[in-house]
Amino acid sequence: MRIDPNIALVFSTDKGRIEPEPEAEVVPEGDGIVRIHRDSKGRKGKGVSVIKGLGLGSEELKPLAQKLKKQCGCGGTVKEFDIEIQTDNREQLKSLLEKLGYQVKLAGG
Repeated sequence: MRIDPNIALVFSTDKGRIEPEPEAEVVPEGDGIVRIHRDSKGRKGKGVSVIKGLGLGSEELKPLAQKLKKQCGCGGTVKEFDIEIQTDNREQLKSLLEKLGYQVKLAGG
């Protein structure tokens, strides 16, 4: 196939793979009221308390979630601008958030 063995096809690796720029995350604006839901779907019947409407970015939610988990003595995580705490004691979460200056309502059953 090749006539001259000294000639080869050359590729440029100047830029490498071009990936799209990540979009800036948009923090959902709330109505100023933090709501605490109880959820057990998809968790084999184990209940968690989901805190929604804080209006904070993911970097601000992580220390708040850490503080709440330590006060409750349980685990939890931050998912999509919501905090999930592995406890059914929503009254304790409500009192902790009210001490931090949030207006809190218990939502759901």
